[in-house]
Amino acid sequence: MVNMAGKRFVVTGGANGMGAAVVRALIDANAKVASLDVAVEKGEAAVASANARGPGTASFHACDISQRAEVEAAFAGAVANLGGLDGLVNAAGVEDLFAPEDITDATWYRTMSINVTGTFLTNQIAFPHLKDHGGVILNFASDTALTPYALSAHYAASKGAVVAWTRSVAAAWGKYNIRANSMVPAIRTPMFEAHCAAMPPEERAAHLQHIRNQMMIRGELGDPDKDFAPVALFMLSEGARFMTGQLISVNGGIGVTR
Repeated sequence: MVNMAGKRFVVTGGANGMGAAVVRALIDANAKVASLDVAVEKGEAAVASANARGPGTASFHACDISQRAEVEAAFAGAVANLGGLDGLVNAAGVEDLFAPEDITDATWYRTMSINVTGTFLTNQIAFPHLKDHGGVILNFASDTALTPYALSAHYAASKGAVVAWTRSVAAAWGKYNIRANSMVPAIRTPMFEAHCAAMPPEERAAHLQHIRNQMMIRGELGDPDKDFAPVALFMLSEGARFMTGQLISVNGGIGVTR
């Protein structure tokens, strides 16, 4: 078990899915965590549940990561509450499914503002808190950034931007001993469940069969707590101190990076 006693982290998208799983894993590892999310009720409930586990502690801060003023305010409160910052896990993101010709301006800008601008803002605003003593940033990419994804080209484009940004800040901030890596997950989350539920039955069946055909392990998406969170915890730990600028795939082999 990784011991994170004394370590302090901000996790965006902490209300559910992979973000909530990372919050739970950090609490189990005795870290101090600030969870940020726009879903206030779910976020507060997730933090209360995580705190009941111990031995670490968590606090919740409402934040829309696409808005600079909200990110600045949330980080100010979070870092003050934590007593400093050792790392950021930027798990917040959105995805919806449209053919490229059907993507509206509003859909495009919403996806880019949260997935790309949110990554930019959270990373940039975390930087001065990490600069003097080093730290770690985990951003969330996707296999869709690496292979064609006809179901959601705007989402794929946003995740391609996250990959490029993360590699670039890893190069820029390495001199401050700040590590930055992109997580590439294929994990069952509430967002995935919502997409499946919105599909017509035949389309949903075809989509799930496609996943089964592509997966090298088990033929299904991974579990947030069992399959994803332990890898994220390692990437935040000193065990990964010499890893930066990388794509870390936790995807059952659905995609292969190099």
